[in-house]
This record gives sequence, structure tokens and C-alpha cells, in this order.
Amino acid sequence: MNLSSNVRITKVGDYTAAGTSAVNSTAVDMLGYDGVLFLTTVAVANAGNYINAAQGAAADGSDAADLAGSKVVCTGTPEALWIDVYKPIDRYVRLEVARAASTAVGEIYAFRYKGRILPEGNATAGTLTGKLLISPAEGTA
Repeated sequence: MNLSSNVRITKVGDYTAAGTSAVNSTAVDMLGYDGVLFLTTVAVANAGNYINAAQGAAADGSDAADLAGSKVVCTGTPEALWIDVYKPIDRYVRLEVARAASTAVGEIYAFRYKGRILPEGNATAGTLTGKLLISPAEGTA
């Protein structure tokens, strides 16, 4: 088994320059998937700089409610932060970044997994490109 053929990788948020306003990813549709792992970076360690997950029934995230116990605080400068939501109750899930101390936020990625139908591919022109190598020989990249 290889990971890239068994997960759907989606960029759900762009880099955000230093500031103190909240940053929310776009909502991820969980129809057909059991879980989603969100990954981003936060540039400045502070107890008020953290991520959390939220879920709701609306595709635009307008009814998103925080998930209990999902808060992950940035303790390093910079630090990659992740949250894995397995079997969410509502259909749409998003990542939220709280910024109390001015900090930049890296791109936000969602890795949906345990899909009932495997993803067609993870390449999105201008956003996400990669390749799968199976038993590759050594040589020129």
C-alpha cells in the first residue's frame, strides 16, 4: 500500500502574512471519507496562537462549531501543527487558526483518508504536484 493513492490531498488555505485575525480553511466535504488530517505551520510560539477543528452541515462553513478538545497550541517558533478528525459527526470539517500574537500562517492542507472510493489523483495544476515511485532504481532524479 502507498499513501498517495489512498488519501485525497487538498490545499484548503493559502499562506497568510503576520497578523492577529483568525484564519479559517475552506470546509472539507467528508462524504465518502472516514477521517481528515489537517496540517499547517504557525510562525510564532504563543499560548494564544493555536489551531482547532470545527464542523457543521453547511458547505460554506457558516454553521461550523468548534470540536471539543481539538485545540493544539503553537509551542515552537516556527512549528508545524496538525489535527486528525476521525469519523466527524457533521459532513463538513475545517481548520481554524487563532492568532493572539502577530504571526504568519503557512498553507493549510487536508488529507482525507479511508475513502470508500479511492481518489483519482492528487495533482492539481498550479497548486499541488507530485508523483508516486514504486521500487525505484537509483540514478538521476
